[in-house]
Amino acid sequence: MLRLKSALSLLAMLTLLGQALPASAQLPEFTTLVEQASPAVVNISTTQKIPARHAGAGAPQMPDLEGLPPMFREFFERMPQMQPPAEGRQREAQSLGSGFIISADGYVLTNNHVVADADEIIVRLSDRSELVAKLIGADPRTDVALLKVEGKNLPTVKLGNSENIKVGEWVLAIGSPFGFDHSATSGIISAKGRSLPNENYVPFIQTDVAINPGNSGGPLFNLDGEVIGINSQIFTRSGGFMGLSFAIPINVAMGVADQLKTDGKVSRGWLGVVIQEINKGLAESFGLDKPAGALIAQVQEDGPAARGGVRVGDVILQVNGQPVDLASDLPHLVGVLKPGDTANLRILREGKRQTLALKVGSMPADGEEPLAAATPEVDQDINRLGVAVVELSAEQKKALDIQAGVMVRAVVEGPAAMIGLRPGDVITHLNNQPISSAEQFKEVVRQLPDNRSVSMRVLRQGRASFITFKLAD
Repeated sequence: MLRLKSALSLLAMLTLLGQALPASAQLPEFTTLVEQASPAVVNISTTQKIPARHAGAGAPQMPDLEGLPPMFREFFERMPQMQPPAEGRQREAQSLGSGFIISADGYVLTNNHVVADADEIIVRLSDRSELVAKLIGADPRTDVALLKVEGKNLPTVKLGNSENIKVGEWVLAIGSPFGFDHSATSGIISAKGRSLPNENYVPFIQTDVAINPGNSGGPLFNLDGEVIGINSQIFTRSGGFMGLSFAIPINVAMGVADQLKTDGKVSRGWLGVVIQEINKGLAESFGLDKPAGALIAQVQEDGPAARGGVRVGDVILQVNGQPVDLASDLPHLVGVLKPGDTANLRILREGKRQTLALKVGSMPADGEEPLAAATPEVDQDINRLGVAVVELSAEQKKALDIQAGVMVRAVVEGPAAMIGLRPGDVITHLNNQPISSAEQFKEVVRQLPDNRSVSMRVLRQGRASFITFKLAD
Protein backbone atom coordinates (compact mmCIF):
# COMPACT_ATOMS: atom_id res chain seq x y z
CA MET A 1 0.00 0.00 0.00
CA LEU A 2 2.86 2.33 0.88
CA ARG A 3 4.53 1.63 -2.48
CA LEU A 4 1.26 2.39 -4.31
CA LYS A 5 0.96 5.76 -2.52
CA SER A 6 4.58 6.59 -3.39
CA ALA A 7 3.99 5.74 -7.02
CA LEU A 8 0.85 7.87 -7.16
CA SER A 9 2.70 10.77 -5.54
CA LEU A 10 5.50 10.50 -8.09
CA LEU A 11 2.99 10.39 -10.95
CA ALA A 12 1.24 13.50 -9.61
CA MET A 13 4.57 15.32 -9.30
CA LEU A 14 5.55 14.46 -12.89
CA THR A 15 2.14 15.64 -14.10
CA LEU A 16 2.59 18.98 -12.34
CA LEU A 17 6.09 19.35 -13.76
CA GLY A 18 4.78 18.64 -17.27
CA GLN A 19 2.12 21.31 -16.87
CA ALA A 20 4.73 23.77 -15.67
CA LEU A 21 7.04 23.28 -18.67
CA PRO A 22 7.09 26.19 -21.13
CA ALA A 23 5.38 25.66 -24.48
CA SER A 24 8.74 25.65 -26.27
CA ALA A 25 9.84 22.56 -24.29
CA GLN A 26 6.78 20.50 -25.20
CA LEU A 27 6.41 18.36 -28.31
CA PRO A 28 5.07 20.24 -31.33
CA GLU A 29 1.56 19.77 -32.71
CA PHE A 30 1.47 19.41 -36.51
CA THR A 31 -2.22 18.85 -37.31
CA THR A 32 -3.02 22.45 -38.22
CA LEU A 33 0.13 22.76 -40.30
CA VAL A 34 -0.67 19.59 -42.26
CA GLU A 35 -4.28 20.66 -42.86
CA GLN A 36 -3.26 24.05 -44.17
CA ALA A 37 -0.19 23.03 -46.20
CA SER A 38 -1.23 19.70 -47.73
CA PRO A 39 -3.46 21.13 -50.52
CA ALA A 40 -0.41 22.84 -52.08
CA VAL A 41 1.73 19.67 -52.03
CA VAL A 42 1.49 17.61 -55.22
CA ASN A 43 2.39 14.16 -56.45
CA ILE A 44 4.51 14.12 -59.61
CA SER A 45 4.69 11.17 -61.97
CA THR A 46 6.64 11.05 -65.20
CA THR A 47 6.79 8.80 -68.25
CA GLN A 48 9.75 8.34 -70.54
CA LYS A 49 9.56 6.27 -73.72
CA ILE A 50 12.71 4.22 -74.25
CA PRO A 51 13.45 1.74 -77.08
CA ALA A 52 13.29 -1.78 -75.69
CA ARG A 53 16.62 -3.53 -75.37
CA HIS A 54 17.00 -6.82 -77.18
CA ALA A 55 16.70 -9.72 -74.76
CA GLY A 56 16.15 -13.43 -74.98
CA ALA A 57 12.85 -15.04 -74.00
CA GLY A 58 12.29 -14.84 -70.28
CA ALA A 59 15.20 -12.46 -69.68
CA PRO A 60 14.61 -10.07 -66.78
CA GLN A 61 14.23 -6.34 -67.33
CA MET A 62 15.13 -3.90 -64.60
CA PRO A 63 13.04 -0.75 -64.13
CA ASP A 64 14.65 2.47 -65.29
CA LEU A 65 16.62 4.10 -62.50
CA GLU A 66 18.03 7.14 -64.30
CA GLY A 67 15.61 9.54 -62.62
CA LEU A 68 16.80 8.70 -59.13
CA PRO A 69 19.95 9.60 -57.17
CA PRO A 70 22.49 6.78 -56.81
CA MET A 71 21.65 6.32 -53.12
CA PHE A 72 18.04 5.47 -54.05
CA ARG A 73 18.86 2.96 -56.76
CA GLU A 74 19.88 0.12 -54.47
CA PHE A 75 16.33 -0.10 -53.12
CA PHE A 76 14.83 -0.59 -56.57
CA GLU A 77 17.50 -3.06 -57.55
CA ARG A 78 16.11 -5.29 -54.78
CA MET A 79 12.60 -5.26 -56.33
CA PRO A 80 11.31 -8.30 -58.26
CA GLN A 81 12.54 -8.06 -61.83
CA MET A 82 10.14 -7.55 -64.73
CA GLN A 83 9.88 -9.32 -68.06
CA PRO A 84 11.03 -7.37 -71.11
CA PRO A 85 8.56 -6.02 -73.68
CA ALA A 86 8.30 -7.68 -77.06
CA GLU A 87 11.21 -6.96 -79.38
CA GLY A 88 10.80 -3.81 -81.47
CA ARG A 89 8.41 -2.11 -79.05
CA GLN A 90 9.07 0.82 -76.77
CA ARG A 91 8.95 0.50 -73.05
CA GLU A 92 7.81 3.20 -70.67
CA ALA A 93 10.07 4.13 -67.77
CA GLN A 94 8.20 5.78 -64.94
CA SER A 95 9.37 7.75 -61.93
CA LEU A 96 7.58 9.16 -58.94
CA GLY A 97 8.21 12.19 -56.79
CA SER A 98 6.70 15.17 -55.04
CA GLY A 99 6.51 18.92 -55.50
CA PHE A 100 4.69 22.00 -54.24
CA ILE A 101 2.82 24.92 -55.79
CA ILE A 102 4.48 28.30 -55.29
CA SER A 103 2.06 30.52 -57.23
CA ALA A 104 -1.71 30.56 -57.73
CA ASP A 105 -1.27 30.48 -61.50
CA GLY A 106 0.44 27.09 -61.40
CA TYR A 107 4.22 27.26 -60.95
CA VAL A 108 5.51 24.13 -59.18
CA LEU A 109 8.93 23.42 -57.64
CA THR A 110 10.45 19.94 -57.53
CA ASN A 111 13.80 18.17 -57.99
CA ASN A 112 15.51 17.96 -61.34
CA HIS A 113 16.10 14.23 -60.89
CA VAL A 114 12.34 13.67 -60.54
CA VAL A 115 11.57 15.03 -64.03
CA ALA A 116 14.86 14.57 -65.88
CA ASP A 117 14.42 13.28 -69.47
CA ALA A 118 10.65 12.88 -69.00
CA ASP A 119 8.40 12.82 -72.07
CA GLU A 120 5.31 13.48 -69.98
CA ILE A 121 4.92 15.02 -66.52
CA ILE A 122 1.66 14.62 -64.58
CA VAL A 123 0.93 16.66 -61.45
CA ARG A 124 -1.76 15.23 -59.16
CA LEU A 125 -3.37 17.61 -56.70
CA SER A 126 -4.74 16.81 -53.25
CA ASP A 127 -8.30 16.54 -54.67
CA ARG A 128 -7.03 13.73 -56.98
CA SER A 129 -7.32 15.87 -60.11
CA GLU A 130 -4.45 15.53 -62.59
CA LEU A 131 -2.81 18.22 -64.70
CA VAL A 132 -0.20 17.94 -67.44
CA ALA A 133 2.87 19.98 -66.52
CA LYS A 134 5.33 21.82 -68.74
CA LEU A 135 8.99 21.91 -67.78
CA ILE A 136 10.01 25.58 -67.64
CA GLY A 137 13.61 24.79 -66.81
CA ALA A 138 15.92 22.70 -64.65
CA ASP A 139 19.31 23.10 -63.02
CA PRO A 140 21.16 19.81 -62.45
CA ARG A 141 23.82 21.50 -60.29
CA THR A 142 21.30 22.37 -57.59
CA ASP A 143 18.81 19.58 -58.53
CA VAL A 144 15.97 22.12 -58.87
CA ALA A 145 13.27 22.08 -61.56
CA LEU A 146 10.44 24.53 -62.25
CA LEU A 147 7.16 23.26 -63.73
CA LYS A 148 4.01 25.03 -64.91
CA VAL A 149 0.45 23.72 -64.93
CA GLU A 150 -2.61 25.52 -66.22
CA GLY A 151 -4.82 26.68 -63.39
CA LYS A 152 -6.23 29.61 -61.45
CA ASN A 153 -6.48 30.25 -57.73
CA LEU A 154 -4.50 27.12 -56.96
CA PRO A 155 -3.48 26.54 -53.32
CA THR A 156 0.07 27.69 -52.58
CA VAL A 157 2.63 27.15 -49.85
CA LYS A 158 4.08 29.91 -47.69
CA LEU A 159 7.77 30.46 -48.36
CA GLY A 160 10.15 30.98 -45.44
CA ASN A 161 13.72 32.19 -45.10
CA SER A 162 16.23 29.36 -44.89
CA GLU A 163 18.87 31.78 -43.60
CA ASN A 164 16.98 31.94 -40.30
CA ILE A 165 16.86 28.23 -39.54
CA LYS A 166 18.54 26.85 -36.43
CA VAL A 167 19.94 23.43 -35.67
CA GLY A 168 17.58 21.58 -33.36
CA GLU A 169 14.32 23.20 -34.50
CA TRP A 170 11.39 21.01 -35.50
CA VAL A 171 10.55 20.47 -39.17
CA LEU A 172 7.93 18.55 -41.12
CA ALA A 173 8.04 16.94 -44.56
CA ILE A 174 5.04 16.16 -46.74
CA GLY A 175 5.39 14.00 -49.84
CA SER A 176 4.58 10.73 -51.58
CA PRO A 177 7.04 8.08 -50.36
CA PHE A 178 6.55 4.89 -52.39
CA GLY A 179 3.41 6.50 -53.85
CA PHE A 180 1.62 7.05 -50.53
CA ASP A 181 0.29 10.55 -51.22
CA HIS A 182 0.52 13.32 -48.65
CA SER A 183 2.46 11.37 -46.06
CA ALA A 184 3.74 13.59 -43.25
CA THR A 185 6.96 12.87 -41.33
CA SER A 186 8.66 15.03 -38.72
CA GLY A 187 12.05 15.52 -37.14
CA ILE A 188 14.61 18.21 -36.39
CA ILE A 189 17.29 20.08 -38.28
CA SER A 190 20.48 18.13 -37.63
CA ALA A 191 22.91 20.52 -39.32
CA LYS A 192 23.02 23.24 -41.95
CA GLY A 193 25.45 24.26 -44.64
CA ARG A 194 26.36 20.66 -45.45
CA SER A 195 28.37 19.96 -48.61
CA LEU A 196 27.92 16.63 -50.34
CA PRO A 197 30.19 14.95 -52.91
CA ASN A 198 29.68 16.49 -56.39
CA GLU A 199 27.23 19.00 -54.92
CA ASN A 200 29.44 22.06 -54.42
CA TYR A 201 26.82 24.75 -54.98
CA VAL A 202 24.19 23.74 -52.41
CA PRO A 203 24.63 24.29 -48.65
CA PHE A 204 22.27 21.43 -47.75
CA ILE A 205 20.03 21.34 -44.69
CA GLN A 206 20.54 18.02 -42.91
CA THR A 207 17.57 16.59 -41.00
CA ASP A 208 16.51 13.32 -39.38
CA VAL A 209 13.07 13.50 -41.04
CA ALA A 210 12.08 10.16 -42.59
CA ILE A 211 12.59 10.59 -46.35
CA ASN A 212 12.16 7.74 -48.83
CA PRO A 213 11.84 7.34 -52.64
CA GLY A 214 8.88 9.48 -53.70
CA ASN A 215 9.57 12.22 -51.14
CA SER A 216 12.08 13.82 -53.52
CA GLY A 217 11.01 17.31 -54.52
CA GLY A 218 8.57 17.70 -51.64
CA PRO A 219 8.60 20.59 -49.17
CA LEU A 220 10.27 20.82 -45.77
CA PHE A 221 8.24 23.05 -43.40
CA ASN A 222 9.10 24.86 -40.20
CA LEU A 223 6.58 25.12 -37.35
CA ASP A 224 5.19 28.34 -38.83
CA GLY A 225 4.05 26.38 -41.88
CA GLU A 226 6.67 27.97 -44.12
CA VAL A 227 8.72 26.02 -46.66
CA ILE A 228 12.41 26.23 -45.77
CA GLY A 229 13.72 23.52 -48.09
CA ILE A 230 13.14 20.95 -50.84
CA ASN A 231 13.76 17.35 -49.76
CA SER A 232 16.34 16.04 -52.19
CA GLN A 233 18.64 13.26 -51.00
CA ILE A 234 19.26 10.69 -48.32
CA PHE A 235 22.36 8.88 -47.16
CA THR A 236 21.73 5.16 -46.99
CA ARG A 237 23.49 1.82 -47.09
CA SER A 238 20.27 -0.19 -47.30
CA GLY A 239 18.27 1.79 -49.89
CA GLY A 240 15.85 3.02 -47.22
CA PHE A 241 15.84 5.82 -44.67
CA MET A 242 18.68 5.73 -42.12
CA GLY A 243 18.26 9.05 -40.32
CA LEU A 244 20.29 11.25 -42.70
CA SER A 245 18.19 13.39 -45.05
CA PHE A 246 19.23 16.46 -47.02
CA ALA A 247 17.13 19.36 -48.28
CA ILE A 248 17.95 22.23 -50.65
CA PRO A 249 17.50 25.56 -48.80
CA ILE A 250 14.46 27.39 -50.17
CA ASN A 251 16.48 30.59 -50.65
CA VAL A 252 18.80 28.71 -53.00
CA ALA A 253 15.88 27.01 -54.77
CA MET A 254 13.94 30.24 -55.30
CA GLY A 255 17.03 31.99 -56.65
CA VAL A 256 17.32 29.20 -59.19
CA ALA A 257 13.57 29.23 -59.93
CA ASP A 258 13.56 32.96 -60.60
CA GLN A 259 16.36 32.59 -63.16
CA LEU A 260 14.66 29.59 -64.78
CA LYS A 261 11.41 31.53 -65.04
CA THR A 262 13.10 34.59 -66.54
CA ASP A 263 15.90 33.12 -68.66
CA GLY A 264 15.24 29.39 -68.83
CA LYS A 265 18.74 28.72 -67.47
CA VAL A 266 20.91 29.51 -64.44
CA SER A 267 24.04 31.65 -64.42
CA ARG A 268 26.28 31.57 -61.37
CA GLY A 269 29.49 33.18 -60.29
CA TRP A 270 32.85 31.51 -60.81
CA LEU A 271 36.45 32.28 -59.81
CA GLY A 272 38.43 29.67 -61.70
CA VAL A 273 40.33 28.15 -58.79
CA VAL A 274 40.88 24.75 -57.22
CA ILE A 275 40.53 24.96 -53.45
CA GLN A 276 41.54 22.81 -50.53
CA GLU A 277 40.43 22.47 -46.91
CA ILE A 278 42.69 23.91 -44.22
CA ASN A 279 43.67 21.29 -41.64
CA LYS A 280 45.63 21.79 -38.45
CA GLY A 281 48.99 21.25 -40.11
CA LEU A 282 48.27 23.68 -42.94
CA ALA A 283 46.95 26.26 -40.48
CA GLU A 284 50.23 26.11 -38.58
CA SER A 285 52.23 26.26 -41.80
CA PHE A 286 50.41 29.37 -43.06
CA GLY A 287 50.37 31.11 -39.67
CA LEU A 288 46.64 30.80 -38.96
CA ASP A 289 45.37 30.69 -35.39
CA LYS A 290 42.95 27.89 -36.28
CA PRO A 291 41.97 25.84 -39.34
CA ALA A 292 39.70 28.13 -41.39
CA GLY A 293 39.38 29.41 -44.93
CA ALA A 294 39.81 28.04 -48.45
CA LEU A 295 43.38 27.37 -49.57
CA ILE A 296 44.02 28.14 -53.26
CA ALA A 297 45.73 25.07 -54.68
CA GLN A 298 45.39 26.00 -58.36
CA VAL A 299 44.48 29.12 -60.36
CA GLN A 300 43.20 28.84 -63.91
CA GLU A 301 45.25 30.89 -66.34
CA ASP A 302 43.42 34.05 -67.44
CA GLY A 303 40.43 33.14 -65.23
CA PRO A 304 38.60 35.66 -63.02
CA ALA A 305 40.77 34.88 -59.99
CA ALA A 306 44.02 35.14 -61.97
CA ARG A 307 42.95 38.48 -63.46
CA GLY A 308 42.03 39.70 -59.98
CA GLY A 309 45.45 38.90 -58.55
CA VAL A 310 44.71 35.66 -56.66
CA ARG A 311 47.78 33.43 -56.32
CA VAL A 312 48.44 29.83 -55.44
CA GLY A 313 48.92 29.58 -51.68
CA ASP A 314 46.49 32.38 -50.84
CA VAL A 315 43.92 31.55 -48.16
CA ILE A 316 40.49 33.11 -48.75
CA LEU A 317 38.97 34.05 -45.40
CA GLN A 318 35.95 36.14 -46.47
CA VAL A 319 33.83 36.89 -49.52
CA ASN A 320 32.04 40.25 -49.40
CA GLY A 321 32.26 40.19 -45.63
CA GLN A 322 30.89 36.65 -45.30
CA PRO A 323 33.28 34.30 -43.46
CA VAL A 324 34.73 31.25 -45.20
CA ASP A 325 35.06 28.83 -42.30
CA LEU A 326 35.25 25.72 -44.49
CA ALA A 327 36.61 25.49 -48.02
CA SER A 328 33.18 24.24 -49.09
CA ASP A 329 31.71 27.62 -48.11
CA LEU A 330 33.51 29.36 -50.99
CA PRO A 331 31.52 27.82 -53.90
CA HIS A 332 28.26 28.64 -52.08
CA LEU A 333 29.23 32.28 -51.54
CA VAL A 334 30.60 32.80 -55.06
CA GLY A 335 27.90 30.78 -56.81
CA VAL A 336 25.11 33.11 -55.67
CA LEU A 337 26.88 36.08 -57.25
CA LYS A 338 26.05 37.04 -60.82
CA PRO A 339 28.72 37.08 -63.52
CA GLY A 340 30.17 40.59 -63.59
CA ASP A 341 29.54 41.25 -59.89
CA THR A 342 32.44 42.43 -57.76
CA ALA A 343 33.73 40.04 -55.10
CA ASN A 344 35.81 41.49 -52.30
CA LEU A 345 38.06 38.69 -51.08
CA ARG A 346 39.76 38.92 -47.71
CA ILE A 347 42.86 36.76 -48.05
CA LEU A 348 45.94 35.69 -46.14
CA ARG A 349 49.13 35.87 -48.21
CA GLU A 350 52.59 35.19 -46.79
CA GLY A 351 51.32 35.80 -43.28
CA LYS A 352 49.66 39.13 -44.07
CA ARG A 353 45.95 39.87 -44.54
CA GLN A 354 44.79 41.93 -47.48
CA THR A 355 41.71 42.51 -49.64
CA LEU A 356 41.38 41.83 -53.36
CA ALA A 357 38.49 43.15 -55.46
CA LEU A 358 37.76 41.17 -58.62
CA LYS A 359 35.05 40.66 -61.19
CA VAL A 360 33.29 37.31 -60.91
CA GLY A 361 33.15 35.23 -64.07
CA SER A 362 30.46 32.92 -65.41
CA MET A 363 30.48 29.23 -64.54
CA PRO A 364 31.61 27.26 -67.65
CA ALA A 365 29.94 24.13 -68.90
CA ASP A 366 30.74 20.85 -67.18
CA GLY A 367 33.93 19.08 -68.18
CA GLU A 368 37.61 19.45 -67.49
CA GLU A 369 40.60 19.33 -69.84
CA PRO A 370 43.11 16.76 -68.58
CA LEU A 371 46.67 17.96 -68.14
CA ALA A 372 49.35 16.03 -69.93
CA ALA A 373 51.79 13.87 -68.04
CA ALA A 374 55.53 14.24 -68.48
CA THR A 375 58.56 12.00 -68.40
CA PRO A 376 61.70 13.13 -66.58
CA GLU A 377 65.07 13.03 -68.28
CA VAL A 378 67.61 14.26 -65.71
CA ASP A 379 68.60 12.54 -62.48
CA GLN A 380 69.17 14.20 -59.12
CA ASP A 381 70.41 13.04 -55.72
CA ILE A 382 68.10 11.80 -52.98
CA ASN A 383 67.70 14.53 -50.32
CA ARG A 384 66.65 14.53 -46.66
CA LEU A 385 62.98 14.20 -47.69
CA GLY A 386 63.75 10.88 -49.36
CA VAL A 387 62.80 12.13 -52.81
CA ALA A 388 64.69 12.64 -56.07
CA VAL A 389 63.44 15.38 -58.40
CA VAL A 390 64.19 16.44 -61.97
CA GLU A 391 63.82 19.60 -64.01
CA LEU A 392 60.78 20.16 -66.18
CA SER A 393 61.16 21.01 -69.84
CA ALA A 394 59.44 24.01 -71.38
CA GLU A 395 56.99 21.66 -73.15
CA GLN A 396 56.15 19.92 -69.87
CA LYS A 397 55.54 23.23 -68.10
CA LYS A 398 53.26 24.35 -70.92
CA ALA A 399 51.33 21.08 -70.85
CA LEU A 400 50.91 21.37 -67.06
CA ASP A 401 50.06 25.10 -67.31
CA ILE A 402 52.70 26.08 -64.76
CA GLN A 403 55.63 28.51 -64.78
CA ALA A 404 57.98 26.47 -62.63
CA GLY A 405 58.28 23.31 -60.57
CA VAL A 406 60.16 20.03 -60.34
CA MET A 407 59.02 16.46 -60.97
CA VAL A 408 59.44 13.58 -58.56
CA ARG A 409 61.63 10.91 -60.15
CA ALA A 410 61.92 8.50 -57.23
CA VAL A 411 60.77 8.13 -53.63
CA VAL A 412 62.62 6.13 -50.97
CA GLU A 413 61.85 5.49 -47.34
CA GLY A 414 61.46 8.77 -45.50
CA PRO A 415 59.15 11.77 -45.07
CA ALA A 416 58.21 11.90 -48.78
CA ALA A 417 57.02 8.29 -48.71
CA MET A 418 55.10 8.87 -45.48
CA ILE A 419 53.10 11.76 -46.98
CA GLY A 420 52.32 9.75 -50.11
CA LEU A 421 54.49 11.36 -52.79
CA ARG A 422 54.77 9.30 -55.99
CA PRO A 423 57.02 9.37 -59.06
CA GLY A 424 55.43 11.71 -61.58
CA ASP A 425 54.13 14.18 -58.99
CA VAL A 426 55.11 17.79 -59.64
CA ILE A 427 56.18 19.98 -56.70
CA THR A 428 55.55 23.67 -57.31
CA HIS A 429 55.86 25.11 -53.78
CA LEU A 430 57.71 24.06 -50.64
CA ASN A 431 57.52 25.84 -47.28
CA ASN A 432 55.43 28.59 -48.91
CA GLN A 433 58.16 29.25 -51.51
CA PRO A 434 57.68 28.73 -55.27
CA ILE A 435 60.13 26.17 -56.65
CA SER A 436 61.83 27.21 -59.89
CA SER A 437 64.53 24.56 -60.23
CA ALA A 438 65.87 21.32 -58.83
CA GLU A 439 68.84 23.16 -57.36
CA GLN A 440 66.58 25.62 -55.54
CA PHE A 441 64.40 22.73 -54.32
CA LYS A 442 67.50 21.09 -52.83
CA GLU A 443 68.43 24.34 -51.04
CA VAL A 444 64.90 24.87 -49.66
CA VAL A 445 64.86 21.27 -48.41
CA ARG A 446 68.23 21.81 -46.70
CA GLN A 447 66.85 24.81 -44.78
CA LEU A 448 63.55 23.26 -43.72
CA PRO A 449 62.89 23.69 -39.97
CA ASP A 450 62.61 20.71 -37.63
CA ASN A 451 59.48 19.84 -35.65
CA ARG A 452 57.29 22.40 -37.40
CA SER A 453 54.55 21.91 -39.98
CA VAL A 454 55.82 22.52 -43.50
CA SER A 455 53.52 22.78 -46.54
CA MET A 456 54.14 21.41 -50.03
CA ARG A 457 52.02 22.01 -53.13
CA VAL A 458 51.82 19.00 -55.39
CA LEU A 459 50.31 18.53 -58.86
CA ARG A 460 49.05 15.02 -59.59
CA GLN A 461 47.21 14.20 -62.84
CA GLY A 462 46.41 17.87 -63.30
CA ARG A 463 44.96 18.36 -59.81
CA ALA A 464 46.78 20.48 -57.24
CA SER A 465 46.72 20.13 -53.47
CA PHE A 466 48.74 21.18 -50.44
CA ILE A 467 50.08 18.59 -48.01
CA THR A 468 51.94 19.10 -44.74
CA PHE A 469 54.64 17.21 -42.90
CA LYS A 470 57.18 17.63 -40.09
CA LEU A 471 60.87 16.79 -40.08
CA ALA A 472 62.30 15.28 -36.91
CA ASP A 473 65.52 16.51 -35.33
